[in-house]
Amino acid sequence: MFNKLFKLDANKTDIKTEILAGITTFLAMSYILGVNPGLLSETGMPISGVFIVTAIASGIACIIMGLLANYPIGLAPGMGLNALFTYTIVLGMGLSWQAALAAVFLSSIIFLIITIIGIREAILNAIPKDLKLAIGSGIGFYLAFLGLANAGIVVADPSTIIGLGELSSSHILLAFFGIVITLILYVRKVPAAVFLGLLLTAIIGVVMSLLGYGSAEMVLPSMPTEWVSFNLDMSVLGGFMQGFNELFKDIPTLVIILFSMLFVTFFDTTGTLIPLAKECGYEKEDGTTEGINRAFISDALGGIIGAVMGSSTVTAYVESATGIGLGGRTGLTAITIGVLFLLSVFFAPTVLALFTPSVTTAALVTVGILMFVQIRDIDWDNLSIVAAVFITIIMMVLSYSISLGIAFGFITYTIVSVANGKAKELNPLVWVLFVVFLIYLFFGL
Repeated sequence: MFNKLFKLDANKTDIKTEILAGITTFLAMSYILGVNPGLLSETGMPISGVFIVTAIASGIACIIMGLLANYPIGLAPGMGLNALFTYTIVLGMGLSWQAALAAVFLSSIIFLIITIIGIREAILNAIPKDLKLAIGSGIGFYLAFLGLANAGIVVADPSTIIGLGELSSSHILLAFFGIVITLILYVRKVPAAVFLGLLLTAIIGVVMSLLGYGSAEMVLPSMPTEWVSFNLDMSVLGGFMQGFNELFKDIPTLVIILFSMLFVTFFDTTGTLIPLAKECGYEKEDGTTEGINRAFISDALGGIIGAVMGSSTVTAYVESATGIGLGGRTGLTAITIGVLFLLSVFFAPTVLALFTPSVTTAALVTVGILMFVQIRDIDWDNLSIVAAVFITIIMMVLSYSISLGIAFGFITYTIVSVANGKAKELNPLVWVLFVVFLIYLFFGL
């Protein structure tokens, strides 16, 4: 039955290999169970509720990927997209988390439509490659800065704008320990390095708490009061339905929110699925990828499910490469990941007690490094490109907004292209975005 459903023989794999690959991928990406609730709870969402929906939405999305696309890809709320949700849309623009969830729902619907009708390739060709790379790298910088700020390593300073926190504080020392441990594991190519780094850091934090070091600060991990719970907090389920009226009150802001979500989701998913599919051997001789549209549809459905459940956008995870490296080739791997995510809903008390901001800082910094690496492929000999890339990244970090970084980057790119006499070479879509971003920056803030 499994062989017929997942084509195990055709993909030169077996049940044991697929399950082992699924377990490995789950461990590699399970850090999201600690990071996502911490980020989204800053919007006012209940942290326990976010944990539950993160696990359930991820589990369902993985199972859909396995059944519909037969790809060994895990899905969960995307890093960068959860930051866009929290710090740009809710805290930056002042929208409620319900309105942000409504935006996630709409953007996922749009993503599903453009995938089904086949205009994905046209959009990909319209956006300059270097800007795509700049946005991915910028989000890496942003996540790392976010992690450092959440742990108190960098703080606001009235005289210098930004400065170092009190490095002798217990929670900051723990964050440093976590970063060092995780980076060592990562460069040593230890499987599930980020997850193991989180776990070891949490254990060190619990020991520090038990010894009374910094316990008064109430920011260190603590021994869970209960390890397993069957009391599932579903208070955020369906919250997106309450956000549509608020979301449609300001159309220019709605346009920029949807574009930002679509843009990041679109290229993050493309940049993840295509190379992973190639690694699985799904790339054909003509350059097309077998089953890629079904994978994109699965990803879009995952985003819709995430919004309905009450989470930021669910998308494909590059950590799936760990399971693929162990031989995972079919949807059975993805289904294994999904089942493990669903089982994890019962361990909410354990995860929430252990994975405090000091612990998750290491994950944010490490993922930031991974996203930063793509900056190497930018055309550094073209000063016009360099200017747009630089503005995109620095404004994304300094404005504390992913969408503002994208806006400034597009505007800069258009201006320098015109200055170089290359206005005719610009895709019409770039001009449309240029106008939209100008309106947003000067009239929509």
